[in-house]
Amino acid sequence: MHVVLAAAGVLLAFSAAAQAASDNAHLEASVNTFIGTRDEGNTFPGASAPFGLIQVSPVGEHYAGWRYDNTKIRGFGHSFISGAGCWEQGGQVTVLPVTGTLKSYDYRDYASTYTHEGEVGQAGYYRVRLTDYGGIDAEATALTRAAAERYTFDAREKTGQVLVNLGQANEKHEVVGSVVHVVGDRVVEGKLVTKSFCGGTQYTTWFRLEFDRPFKAFGTWDKDGSVPGSRTSMGAQWEVANGAWLTFDLGASRSMTVTSAISHVDADGARRNLEDEGKRGGRLLGFDAMREAAQAQWRRELSSVQIEGGNADDRTVFYTALYHALLQPLTGSDADGRYRGYDDAIHVARGWTYHEYFSLWDTYRAQNQWLAMFRPQRARDIAQSMLAIHEQMGWLPRWGYANFDTNIMTGDPVTPFLVDLWKFGALAGREWEAWQALWQNANGRPPAMSRAQGRAGNDSYLARGFVAYDRAFPSKGMDVDPHHGGSATLEYAMADCALAQMATALGEHAAAATLGARGGNWRNVWDDAVVDKDTGFHGFPRPRTEDGTWYATPRGDYDPRSQHGFHEGTAWQYQWLVQQDVPGLVAAMGGKENAGKRLDAFFAYDALRANPADAARKQWVVGSYDYYNQFRYNPNNEPDLHAPWMYTLIGEPAKTAVVLRAAQALFTNAPNGVTGNDDLGTMSAWYLFSAIGLYPAMPGTGRLLLHPPRFERVALDLGSGKTLRIEAPGRGGVRYIQDVAFNGASSQHVWLDWDAIRAGGSLRFALGDAPGTWGTQPDDLPPPACALQARSP
Repeated sequence: MHVVLAAAGVLLAFSAAAQAASDNAHLEASVNTFIGTRDEGNTFPGASAPFGLIQVSPVGEHYAGWRYDNTKIRGFGHSFISGAGCWEQGGQVTVLPVTGTLKSYDYRDYASTYTHEGEVGQAGYYRVRLTDYGGIDAEATALTRAAAERYTFDAREKTGQVLVNLGQANEKHEVVGSVVHVVGDRVVEGKLVTKSFCGGTQYTTWFRLEFDRPFKAFGTWDKDGSVPGSRTSMGAQWEVANGAWLTFDLGASRSMTVTSAISHVDADGARRNLEDEGKRGGRLLGFDAMREAAQAQWRRELSSVQIEGGNADDRTVFYTALYHALLQPLTGSDADGRYRGYDDAIHVARGWTYHEYFSLWDTYRAQNQWLAMFRPQRARDIAQSMLAIHEQMGWLPRWGYANFDTNIMTGDPVTPFLVDLWKFGALAGREWEAWQALWQNANGRPPAMSRAQGRAGNDSYLARGFVAYDRAFPSKGMDVDPHHGGSATLEYAMADCALAQMATALGEHAAAATLGARGGNWRNVWDDAVVDKDTGFHGFPRPRTEDGTWYATPRGDYDPRSQHGFHEGTAWQYQWLVQQDVPGLVAAMGGKENAGKRLDAFFAYDALRANPADAARKQWVVGSYDYYNQFRYNPNNEPDLHAPWMYTLIGEPAKTAVVLRAAQALFTNAPNGVTGNDDLGTMSAWYLFSAIGLYPAMPGTGRLLLHPPRFERVALDLGSGKTLRIEAPGRGGVRYIQDVAFNGASSQHVWLDWDAIRAGGSLRFALGDAPGTWGTQPDDLPPPACALQARSP
């Protein structure tokens, strides 16, 4: 009898392993790249490699490049960032296959209708049918530095044409100037200068397109029209017309393939990238071969996380979130290691990969930690990239786009970003370089002539413990800290506390004491007298003006639901940005009972508990850009992403479970399946952490807060042969933690330290249908990272 049971167990285990292997064989198809392409998720549906330099995706009338509801495809662009909230997000060098004679070379006029029927969006592969021009099937795939498109024309067509548009990129993405060259009978190359994210500095993209067959005719166009036989054309700012057209004999196959590469270094960089990744033995890599290589790369990346439990949609949502979290930051160095630095000089990354496009205000809260924990080598390259930027610019960046700082967003995001990279091991051997750069950033301000803006509010903050609210403060970009003095103070204080952890570990005890004290500066913008009229809660963050007085409107009042002094949020949302001193925050709110009631109002907790599947969409902030005049949780934006775990940090972890289950209902297998802008993978990374049962709430501490996982089993590859296995047996729905055991040792603590799990191991959750006592006692909670009183302003 025992032998039979043992054999059955072996068979079941073998069957489960075989099923997992089968599922992993097609993980690229578990990704739905259309998730996030509606309702301002601002993702793109086209093809990209993990952290790829080049992407190929449709361009429509939406400012981010594409929206699922766009009625026409203007072309397939070759550079995109995923999920950002501003205009000018790439899309350069738009290519469109057409037939017949065109009357206009404006892509808004020659754009083609298309159909979603038969459209495919997988990791590394995209396909769509254009319904104009006799019907054309367009496919795209991409490796890290080279991509390919295949266009298949209708059988009745004998001749096909391809338009290469340099004068137009995404909607609102202004092309400042461009040059196109038709080279021989198979190649088009050139360059274009565009403005960066949110109207910032100009940068140059070089490109090369190489076709798998010769063109029989060609020409260029500019603002004065088309010129057959012309090989070179230039376009100037505000002249939307500049490009090349190519005509092909289709032959029996009716298909043509164009292989592409771009570079931010120079024309040779684009050529080398195409030669290195777009060819084998000097010949173009065929489309199918490139697709297989691209999707094999994605299978390796995606299979590093294995999940069991949930339904097919749950699996698609999870692996698409993982896909989005692994798109950025982008590879910035060419195949030969060269990259364009923040000093505009050419540098070489030897033995590592330079990265660019850093949305730090967003990514420091979730996506950065995911990469640091589960992509350690990639995180190390990212850390080296940040140090290289500091060396070249003299300061650390805020929102790095291509090879310069846009200075978009506020606070001090680079500090928690780099400190977490240090804590998770990505800065091993370079800790002191990072420390010196961060200490400089925390205690100074870049000079007026520097592109970097740094902590623009430091003069006031260092002198009086708060960033003065001053809407007239000069800005080097669209945003600057004093324009949002209330939230900037809270961001600085949290960043200072994070840096204090690093200072302590490095033996910089005097600096650690200074930074730890600054971690309490949130108190300097906490006004006990502020009352929310509708709820009756009193005590909220409030900005201070240059003379130290509390900000008030011309009518003499202040509403904690207003936009004054807070960036993309209100005092209601920013009040929770005190992870470093939760006991102090609870005391400021009048004790645990009052803090809990305030959280209940913030999340509409009673409604969530009654209907966790639907209440979030009805009760929370709904619109992607509805930042202001709100008092509820905003799942679409970053400032309160950590707020669900504030319940855990006050000893009410069961309520965190309810809130997370409601929030997860916002992530669906549909074009609107991302909350707000995905912000270079941040929202997706948040979902991943929520789904596996771990969350890094306080930068610099390495503490991972525990909550019920969404899946019954998760296996996470930590690199170097180490695996973290998470088990949470039980059915779906809201479940509550009864006990947690790591490597067999039971614990009531609501967190695990990274140092304990970095070598891998087994984490097992015992879940029940009702809240238990786990994590509810004071000794179950982590100590505050910085609980010192701040000085009075």
